Amino acid sequence: MILTWIILATLSAGIISIFAAASLSFKYLASIVENMVSFSVGLLLATAFLHSLPEAFAAPGIDSASLFSLLLAGILFFFALEKVALLRHNHHHEGDGHDHHEGHDREEAGKSGWMILVGDGVHNFVDGVLIAAAFIANPEVGILTAIAIIAHEIPQEIGNFMVLLNAGFSKQRALFYNLICGLLAVVGGVLGYLFLEQSQALIPYLLVFASSSFIYIAVSDLMPQMNRRLQIKESLKQVTLILCGIGLVLGLSILHG
Repeated sequence: MILTWIILATLSAGIISIFAAASLSFKYLASIVENMVSFSVGLLLATAFLHSLPEAFAAPGIDSASLFSLLLAGILFFFALEKVALLRHNHHHEGDGHDHHEGHDREEAGKSGWMILVGDGVHNFVDGVLIAAAFIANPEVGILTAIAIIAHEIPQEIGNFMVLLNAGFSKQRALFYNLICGLLAVVGGVLGYLFLEQSQALIPYLLVFASSSFIYIAVSDLMPQMNRRLQIKESLKQVTLILCGIGLVLGLSILHG
């Protein structure tokens, strides 16, 4: 019975947050995706530094040096993936004098979106494990944990949709791949139920690895785009949107805590 509740809760946490974020992103935000890049930077960095990493380092019996090493290794891992052109976005533009076939930009830009999906998938998997642990402790706590995760995931998923749209994904593709990532919460919930002791021990490391992808995509892909628009008015708007993204995650983290 507990496993059934875990599956239902993780399925709801993954699907509800994604559809809510998609509704907001596609209806209200897609038309201003360039400006939302700044907001996404705030969301991704705040999720990593104010939510995931503190939770990972607060785990009992964790060697902080090993987590810092994993964070560094994760960032280098995503850098290496770009270097071998698995997730490469080379910032080429049509009409810049280089000879590329029509649609080359969309193909290249789309590759960069996979990076955010990797981190989001890991993060959703961890959420599933956390929901499973809460249900095993107390079903009421499990329900509250699932609700809290849904509330916390919506703004992060909005940021993910903005990154994918900015990277050239169509709305349909962005929604499809985000749904796949969302289903990893169910996988995490089931495995968390079956192997709770082992999966609990892995949570801090999974959180750090997910954080490395968020940090890398924000610093490597999004911030360079923002630096191309250097007017004072535009820069102030960028800073304001970054702070809004940080403030949203910080506020939700305080409520969740």
